[in-house]
Amino acid sequence: MIKFGFSTTGEEAAAALSSNIRGRTVIVTGVTPGGLGLETARVIALHDPKLLVLAGRSREKLQQAEEAVRRAAPQTALRQLVLDLGSLSAVRKAAAEVNGWDDVPAVDVVINNAGIMATPFALTEDGIESQFATNHVGHFLFTQLIMAKVLAGGPGKRVVNLSSNAYRSGGVRYDDWNFQDGKTYEPWAAYGQSKSANILYSKSLATKYKSKGLTAFSVHPGAIWTNLGHHAKDDLKAMGLMDENGSLKDTETIKWKTLGQGVSTTIVAAFDPSIADQSGAWLSDCQPTETPEEWLQDPDGPDRLWKLSEQLVGQKFDA
Repeated sequence: MIKFGFSTTGEEAAAALSSNIRGRTVIVTGVTPGGLGLETARVIALHDPKLLVLAGRSREKLQQAEEAVRRAAPQTALRQLVLDLGSLSAVRKAAAEVNGWDDVPAVDVVINNAGIMATPFALTEDGIESQFATNHVGHFLFTQLIMAKVLAGGPGKRVVNLSSNAYRSGGVRYDDWNFQDGKTYEPWAAYGQSKSANILYSKSLATKYKSKGLTAFSVHPGAIWTNLGHHAKDDLKAMGLMDENGSLKDTETIKWKTLGQGVSTTIVAAFDPSIADQSGAWLSDCQPTETPEEWLQDPDGPDRLWKLSEQLVGQKFDA
């Protein structure tokens, strides 16, 4: 098997793991054209999954995504799912739809890819800061509501949460997740909070469902220019990652990846059986990687986040 690393593309990783993709039912959230989710779905579709569910907020963009996947893999069984992660009622509706699919008794892999980044302060209709709501809380609720079908999946059943090395911008503010209703809001700190939550949620899943054969991982896809970055151009220029003309620049510590390279870590996290014994890990450049920050090493962190998440969605989930 090839050695996966920084330069590995999603196509290369999927080809190496093809037998682990074949025959699986997979959900990918956030399949916006031009983004990581659609590229993730496209490379999965090349390897004969049983069913590939494309989940996203806009029916129009879902149709565009389906057409793009069909061009790459015309024979793949596809299904669209409207999923607005910024609305708990919409998440419940989407989960109910999945649970109502009698012809889909199990979901083998859930890839929680959707997200927003460094956006201006906003509260959702549920009163939750929008990045925390979209990037973590919505995915938490969706995944837990369909958990019975996930646990019915075959060997290798797995949940993958898209995180980022931007988790270093801040941990979860358990007593002030809304930044004093915006008074102390800083876009990157809020993004970091949501990305730290992705890591902690993966740790929780790994612990709570270990006895049921479920594994879970969080991933840093790398620095990739997608539609997520349109709010952050000034910040990227200030960081030295973009010149005044909008061209991307590498720095000593951050190297840009192509879109194809950007999905390889997700593919490895979702389908590589060799990492199963490291469930709960954060992957970067396709490899399990340490997250030494104290808020991620706190043994109480995963459970604190779980309880906060239950509080925010108004529902408890037994595991």
